[in-house]
Order: sequence, then structure tokens, then C-alpha cells
Amino acid sequence: MKEQFVNYIRNLQDTITSGLEAEDGKAVFKEDLWERPEGGGGRTRVIENGAVFEKGGVNISEVHGELPKSMQEYFGVTDANFFACGLSLVLHPKNPFVPTVHANWRYFELYNNQGNIVEQWFGGGQDLTPYYLFEADAAHFHTICKRACDAHNSEFYSTYKKRCDEYFYNAHRNEARGIGGLFFDYLKATDTMNMQDWYNFVTSVGDSFLESYLPIVEQRKNTPYTSQHKDWQEIRRGRYVEFNLVHDKGTLFGLKTNGRIESILMSLPPHVQWRYDYHPEPGSEEEKLIRVLKNPKNWI
Repeated sequence: MKEQFVNYIRNLQDTITSGLEAEDGKAVFKEDLWERPEGGGGRTRVIENGAVFEKGGVNISEVHGELPKSMQEYFGVTDANFFACGLSLVLHPKNPFVPTVHANWRYFELYNNQGNIVEQWFGGGQDLTPYYLFEADAAHFHTICKRACDAHNSEFYSTYKKRCDEYFYNAHRNEARGIGGLFFDYLKATDTMNMQDWYNFVTSVGDSFLESYLPIVEQRKNTPYTSQHKDWQEIRRGRYVEFNLVHDKGTLFGLKTNGRIESILMSLPPHVQWRYDYHPEPGSEEEKLIRVLKNPKNWI
């Protein structure tokens, strides 16, 4: 399974970066190969200062070795070795009317002292973080997510949409990070779903990513904007940073397992503002977004 999924994310990285470069039309991804001293490594690809994307990354990693004590306690295991691989991406567009997007698809194995697999699971998802709310964009993104889910189980979309709303939530701000999407974790073999079934599901979601996002980019990337729109974008980016550094499990895992810091923090936007006690004008488009982030809704 791990070879199968590693091959998948390598090919998916090529597909996604090619599609994003074509959409940007100016910048190309810079590739950075790295190795982890404890075992494994990765292939980081970063795009910056493009016509569309101010900063973004599409990274894959394959790491293995002894699970650090802190993570052994987290997983409730002792003396465990692990293997983890995945693709993680974040894109911060230049135009404030184009939403930021995040996606991640990953596979994990835990081994006993004899090298036998004792646990294996998939995780991942994708979510959208707009700065200005266009309900048609939200409906499109969620429709593609639902279509990928429905091909495998009619209950997956509602289940993983709800988990996404719960997970990507800045509890210290009492608001969602964005308008959600899908989030799933610990997808393990059951009586009705074996690991190949889960592989088929997760890869269906991964394969749907460009269809879920690029039409939105195409629709919004040439929308005129002002410095006030950019200010709002940078203020909202601050909330994105807060989530990634305070709540995100992937960031925690990377830091606890001596991951490559540049790849882990690739998700952070280049320009951010934190204004003291800032509130948008009542009745404004900015306030419209905040109202939705306080109360997640069904988009389709």
C-alpha cells in the first residue's frame, strides 16, 4: 500500500503543479529535494510572485524511523517505528477576490519491534478560505467535493464536511478558518471498507482538486481590487496563520518528528497584518464573510 500511495502522490504533484503553472501564466515552481537524517525525505515545490499566486507550495514527503516519545504518547503506543507519506498544498493568491486553498492527502503505518504493521490509516481533505464571499464559488467547491465522496458512499460528504467545519476552527476566535470542504483522518480497514477501498476514496478526492479550485481562480483572478481589499486579505491571512501555528495537527507532527522546517512553514503567507481589535464595517462585504464564519452553513 505504501508504494502504491507514494507513486500516486508523486504523479499527483506533477499534475497539480503543471495545472497551477498554466493558470498563473508567469511563475513556475521551484523544486527543492531534501533528506531527513532519521530516514526519508521529500520534494518541495514552491511558487512565488506570480501573476496569480503570490505564494504557494505543493509538497510531498516520505518519512520513516522511530516515533518520537511525544508522538508515542499522542498515539498511545510504545517503542513504535513509523512510515508516513503525503502531499500537502497551500496556495495564497495575489487577488483578494481569489480564495486561499489548502489540501492534504496522507498515509501512515505503525510497526512493532518485529517490523510488522500494527496500524495503518489514511487521512486528508481540502478546504477553501475566501476573503470575500461568493456563494457560487462555495457551492462549486462543495459540489465537486460531494461528487468525489458520493462515488464511494452517499454519507461520506455530510460526515467529512461536518468534520472539516469542526477541525478548521479557530476556537480562540470563535470562528471558522474558512468555508470548509472535507476533512477525514484515521481511515482504517473495517467490515465494509478495506485499505484498498480507502485508497480509492482518498485518491478520488485528490484527483478532484484541480476541478474544485481552478474554475474559481479563473472566474476571480482578474477582478479589480483596491488597497482596502488587500488590507482585509492580509488581516484575514493573520487568522490563517493563527490556526496553522496554534491548532494544526500536521504542523505539530512535522515539528515533533524533526521535519524540514521550510516545508512545514511553507503554508504561511508572505504578507500578513494583525490590527488591534479590528472589526469590519457593519453591513459591509467583509462583515458578510465574518457572519458566515461564525455559523458554518450547508452550501449545496
